[in-house]
Amino acid sequence: MVAGLVALVVVGVAAPYIYIHFIEGPAPPKLSLPPSHPTTTASGSARTTTASELSGTYRVGSGSEAGYRVSEVLVGQHATAVGRTSKIWGSVTIQGNDVSAGSFSVDMASVVSDQSQRNAQFDGRIMDVATYPTATLKLTAPIVLGSVTPFGSKQTYKVSGELTLHGVTRPVTFSVTVERTASGIFALADLPIVFADWNIANPSVGGLVTTADSGTLEVLVDLTTGTGNPAVSGSGTASTGGGPPVPITVPRTTVPKITIPAG
Repeated sequence: MVAGLVALVVVGVAAPYIYIHFIEGPAPPKLSLPPSHPTTTASGSARTTTASELSGTYRVGSGSEAGYRVSEVLVGQHATAVGRTSKIWGSVTIQGNDVSAGSFSVDMASVVSDQSQRNAQFDGRIMDVATYPTATLKLTAPIVLGSVTPFGSKQTYKVSGELTLHGVTRPVTFSVTVERTASGIFALADLPIVFADWNIANPSVGGLVTTADSGTLEVLVDLTTGTGNPAVSGSGTASTGGGPPVPITVPRTTVPKITIPAG
């Protein structure tokens, strides 16, 4: 009996350790800005742009992604849960050197991880996507860009806005790093989220998988002067606008359910 109990403990601890560290590998890296490609003039210096050239409306394009990153513990072994979607749309308006307005929306039902069980929990008791199908972020104050930076350069700004998640709207302040490209602007942000602040159920499942009481929303938007991504209707079909969002694949990040034979 003692030998059997020891065997069960060894299997219960070793199995998730082996899977996480030797089979599954590390979690997907955090979203990041693309490599810089400065646009140069004939003299070889970085090309600059006047404020009047930068002004206009920029829409969320097909290179955009949004999702979550949450720490998990499975039988004492640490892992990271990652879910993402490319179904994000919205726009920002630049007037002179200021971002005067901006709003973004994410289709929550399209957020997926590598685990079907986790996706079912996310869609149901955690985020209730049938009731709250969309998350939105709206700027509440202008972003002062200051001097117009050259192509390929990166700048970080403080942003104030309202985040609506799980039917709850709260003010948020965070940093966003932007990079100008020849076709538009990339913007990257990480928003720390305490689940209870948005009435979100703790993602823990029984005594097997436990999570932190907070996580991170990762957002990378490719802002373009073109048509941009279409909005997503309540049924999950695209409305009028640009081409369909590009599907993404998220590598496996956590262990599957472990079954220990009886006897």
